[in-house]
Amino acid sequence: MRSDIIFGGVFPDYALPDHTATVRTLSQLQGRDPMILTLARGNFCPKEHQQHLELAANYPKIAVSYTQVVTISTDDHHTLQEFRASVGAQWTFMSDPGRTIQKDLDIAEYTDPEHDPMIPYTLVLKPGLVIHSIYNGYWFWGRPSFYDLWRDLRAATSEIRPDWDLAAPGLREAWTAGDHSKFHGWDQRTGKLSSRQAGSRYRPAAVRPAGTRVGCRSSRGCGSGARPAPRRRRGRSHGRPA
Repeated sequence: MRSDIIFGGVFPDYALPDHTATVRTLSQLQGRDPMILTLARGNFCPKEHQQHLELAANYPKIAVSYTQVVTISTDDHHTLQEFRASVGAQWTFMSDPGRTIQKDLDIAEYTDPEHDPMIPYTLVLKPGLVIHSIYNGYWFWGRPSFYDLWRDLRAATSEIRPDWDLAAPGLREAWTAGDHSKFHGWDQRTGKLSSRQAGSRYRPAAVRPAGTRVGCRSSRGCGSGARPAPRRRRGRSHGRPA
């Protein structure tokens, strides 16, 4: 592995075609979130299937945790699609049959000249592709379990999310003052918050009490025994226009 690919370093922002044949960069896929990146041998390797089956089984947890996953393989486009489908993955797979990453990072698995894959690595990246952890998976036990990743992502997320602990000094005051820049997701919302969301002191106008039907004049609600408002009749009355 290249000497600069270490804890605290920045992983290169490679641009490769994904499983839909769309060229994407790693930074595009990551956005502002932490990311799990697997550099995989390819569809031929049963170890890759086992690792990715575990990731797929736990993907619902990853998805609700605002975390991205990307797999890069030396497979061609169609084999890459087979790999992704066979493990039930819902995240982006990228194809590198030209071995751009293998050569650039100096991670050719020279013990397998037949397939010429990359040495399999798994990395946890903080936003900006900053390296938080690296696992060498040449031997299967060198790969991270889901709970290894959970531990890493807990640590990484606590570093990058200012609202990790809502009891942190100043957060409540910032929220009350309408400064949502430190609150993930809220900082990108547009429009005003509802009175309940913002903790507003006012009650919005034109809100009928619970149980009040349209046309009911009673603040207690027509369901409480009050009579509904009489309907105005149309037509003529006493020979005069209504």
